Amino acid sequence: MNNNISAAAALILLAACAQTNDPAWSAFNTEAGTGVTDGGFGNSTMNNTLVMTGQAAYRDNLATRFAAAVPTTVNFAFNSATLDAEAQARLRQQANFIRQFPEVRFSVYGHTDMVGSNAANYQLGLRRAQAVVGFLVAQGVHRSRLDALVSEGKTRPLVVTQGPELRNRRTETTVSGFVERHPNVLNGKYGEIIVREYIDSATAVPTVGGDGGGGGASAGLGEQPPAG
Repeated sequence: MNNNISAAAALILLAACAQTNDPAWSAFNTEAGTGVTDGGFGNSTMNNTLVMTGQAAYRDNLATRFAAAVPTTVNFAFNSATLDAEAQARLRQQANFIRQFPEVRFSVYGHTDMVGSNAANYQLGLRRAQAVVGFLVAQGVHRSRLDALVSEGKTRPLVVTQGPELRNRRTETTVSGFVERHPNVLNGKYGEIIVREYIDSATAVPTVGGDGGGGGASAGLGEQPPAG
């Protein structure tokens, strides 16, 4: 009798494992909207709202335009959150685009390479995202439109290597959605927003309070080789 019960329990456990590993089962039992955004980033509730209201396709189309028009990533020196001259030039291009689409929200994600601890790299990725947001704000982008400031640490490398890698030490700026109370959004004019002409030579807003390239190097935190 006991052997029969044990065998039945084992079969139930195996069936549960098979269901968990089945993509269809996982999709059905996962919160709607999970993984909808570019690269799998973002909040599932927000994504579900975008999908259900028909905004997601417009968001994705504008994200494609943004990525085609300007560089969406900036890179950093090892163990640093300082924006160098190239990073600042790229962010000026981002800010120029963002200012021309005041109905749209953007997100900034910080990343590190795979050297160092998870905790230290999480903090370093956050400082990098903060440095980028500070620079964009100094270029005239309203802080309320940069609605996510997230560190992915070393969890999403572009190049899988345990050593230092410049391409992994980056931030990514993405289109995340629309400003809820903007008149064009309230009137459902998503199509008009995303096809608006982007003027590459639009007049830049003067920098406020310096070049915004703060953040600074943070010695001893993240992307550091192990002792010895």
